[in-house]
Amino acid sequence: MINYIPLAMIPIFLLVFARVLAFFLTLPLFSYRTIPTLYKIGIAFFLSMIIVITLNNEQVTLEENYVLLLLKEITVGLLTGLIAYLIVSAMQVAGGFIDFQMGFAVANVIDPQTGAQSPLIGQYFYMFTLLFLLSVNGHHLLIDGIVQSYQLIPIDQLITFENGLSHFSITTFNRMFLIAFQIAIPLVGCLFLVDVALGIIARTVPQLNVFVVGLPLKITVSFTVLLFFLAIYVALVRYLFSVMFETMRDLMVILGGG
Repeated sequence: MINYIPLAMIPIFLLVFARVLAFFLTLPLFSYRTIPTLYKIGIAFFLSMIIVITLNNEQVTLEENYVLLLLKEITVGLLTGLIAYLIVSAMQVAGGFIDFQMGFAVANVIDPQTGAQSPLIGQYFYMFTLLFLLSVNGHHLLIDGIVQSYQLIPIDQLITFENGLSHFSITTFNRMFLIAFQIAIPLVGCLFLVDVALGIIARTVPQLNVFVVGLPLKITVSFTVLLFFLAIYVALVRYLFSVMFETMRDLMVILGGG
C-alpha cells in the first residue's frame, strides 16, 4: 500500500503543495526568518501529503488550465496567510499609537522575525500576542484552517473576484484599525490627561520646565497603566484571535464563490 503511489495524484499533490507553501510564506510565526526555509518546505511537503490522502480524489477533475489552477492555489495560500498577518499586525499599530504619545516614536527597533522596523511598545505587544497564540495552540488552528480550506475552495475550481472582495478588504482594514485603537485607548487616554495636566501646570507655574518633567512623567504613567490594564489586553488579544479566524473563513467563503 505504501509503495503504490498513483501517478495521477502527482498533479493534485503539486496544487496542494503550492497552496500550503504559499500559506506558510505569509502566515504569522511560520513565515519568520528565524525558521529555516528547508523547515518550511518540509512542513508544507508532509502536510500536503496528508491533505492529498484525505481528499476525495475521485471527485477532483483537472479539466481546466493547469497553470491557472496552480496560480489560483498560490493566490489562495498567500491571501489567507496575509489576512491572518494583517489582523495580528493590529498589535504593532496599537504600539505605534502609544509610542507616539510616550515619545518613543523616534526609537524604533529592528524586528528580527521580519527584518522591518517596529515601535518599542508595538514589538512588546506583538511578542506578547505570539506567545499567547502558542500557549493556546493557535498555530494548530491556523494549520487546521488551511486543511479545511479545501472544503470551501475546491482544488479544481477557479476563483472569481466578483463576490465582494474589495468590500471585504476595506472592512478588514477597518476592523484591524478599530482593534488597534481599542488596544491603545487606555494608555493614549491617560497620556492625554497627562498632557492636559502639564499644560495647566505650565500656565500656572511658568518657572517649571514642563519639557524636562513631561517625558519621564509620561513614561512612568505609561508603564504603570500598562501594568494595571494587562488583564484587559489578554481579553483583547483573545478577541483578536477570534476576529482573525473569522476573517480567514470569510475570505475562503468569498474566494470559493459562496
